[in-house]
Amino acid sequence: MSLRDEFRKSVDRLYEFCEYPAVRYKILFHLLDTPYDDPSLTELREAFLKSDIVEELYREQDYSGGWGRLYSKDYSVKAKFPTSMTAINRCLYIGLTIEDRDILLRAYEYLEDFLTGKSREKIRPTNEREIPWRTASICEMIEAIKPYNELCDKTYDAWMYIVTRAYESGEYSYERERAAQHEVFWTKEKRLVPMQFGLLLKRRERVSLELEKCLLHHHGERAFYHGYFWENCPAKLPVHFRYEKTRRWFYSFHYINQFRGSAVYLADTVNWLMENRNADGLWDWGPQIKDPWGYFGYFSTNRHYAHNRIVDCSMEVLNFLKKYIDNNEV
Repeated sequence: MSLRDEFRKSVDRLYEFCEYPAVRYKILFHLLDTPYDDPSLTELREAFLKSDIVEELYREQDYSGGWGRLYSKDYSVKAKFPTSMTAINRCLYIGLTIEDRDILLRAYEYLEDFLTGKSREKIRPTNEREIPWRTASICEMIEAIKPYNELCDKTYDAWMYIVTRAYESGEYSYERERAAQHEVFWTKEKRLVPMQFGLLLKRRERVSLELEKCLLHHHGERAFYHGYFWENCPAKLPVHFRYEKTRRWFYSFHYINQFRGSAVYLADTVNWLMENRNADGLWDWGPQIKDPWGYFGYFSTNRHYAHNRIVDCSMEVLNFLKKYIDNNEV
């Protein structure tokens, strides 16, 4: 059976396993690419938009359209969402769009205020790299909500120029990237602003297959052998899925999987995932994991029950597999 068929089988099992409207909505919308106006999705939408996880986002959103500070958590405030970026990621993860209620619409305008200088919260320039770095991440989030915002054109073009310069010979050159960044951002330090792949890939048609291949082999290979965020990640897979470091390794898996052709590094990882499904054809981290997906990667308000744990874990793995299938000829 092909990976696509196995994937569909596990998706169907998750749909049967959990009747929660938000779970079924995301399965149809994100995993099965059901059109937004399809009757099956429309039928679920009202229940989804009234679900507790959507109400939670609506209730916690503040007057500015955010959820507290953009990045840095204010430890003096006991908020459900530590930062606005966390909450926006959660909106996107569960399947909210800018058309649904006004949650993402207000968040979209909140992010735009940073680019137009209207936001009361300012990006603190702790070093010369901070403003271009944060500006790019804000643009990436704006593009994730609704692509092709004119306010992001300048930032996008700047990073396209930098990445083209850095890989103009077909191989990465630190010297060329440094010269391009100094030219664009007027920076002077040897340390560079991290390459903004997430933003570049939001307008994927502008990134040639040749350039993306260069990015994959330079940055994907580094993550494969050395890990991304956590060390020694994909190359040393344990026999069993329930392992103390498994969830950490997904930072590397997702990082590599953003590029087309990721199978060159992740094929063994995918085989390992498929071999470690439980008897129901789903995945479970096991009871030793309290919060496997951070603040936003869950569909249950109580994560201490095995049912919820299986749903949350399976959804994350299936999201990974969906992107893997989309980015590779499998």
